[in-house]
Amino acid sequence: MPRSVNSVASRERRKKILKRTKGSFGSRKNVWTVAKNSWEKGQGYAYRDRRKKKIEFRALWIQRINAAVREQGMSYSEFMGAIHKKGVEINRKALADLAMNNPEAFATIVKTVKSK
Repeated sequence: MPRSVNSVASRERRKKILKRTKGSFGSRKNVWTVAKNSWEKGQGYAYRDRRKKKIEFRALWIQRINAAVREQGMSYSEFMGAIHKKGVEINRKALADLAMNNPEAFATIVKTVKSK
């Protein structure tokens, strides 16, 4: 009995990958094996970097808070320790946004935390 190959499904599968790598440079867009490898590699980077993004943003928020707090005469670690001790429930994202866009409100928070 002759070997049966489902060429329709194979071609569809290849076309799907080649469509996804359409904008790539050189053989990454039209050579099946190269396109498949580059697409798979890109998917791995995308998965990894969706998680890495959260770490990078937290670091950015910390830098912004630190810069704003130092203008008020405190360090970041002192400020965060004091804010937790006072029981002020505000996250780093909101603090960084206040520090950038509303320095007066941020200064009020720092004064509240500084007061014994």
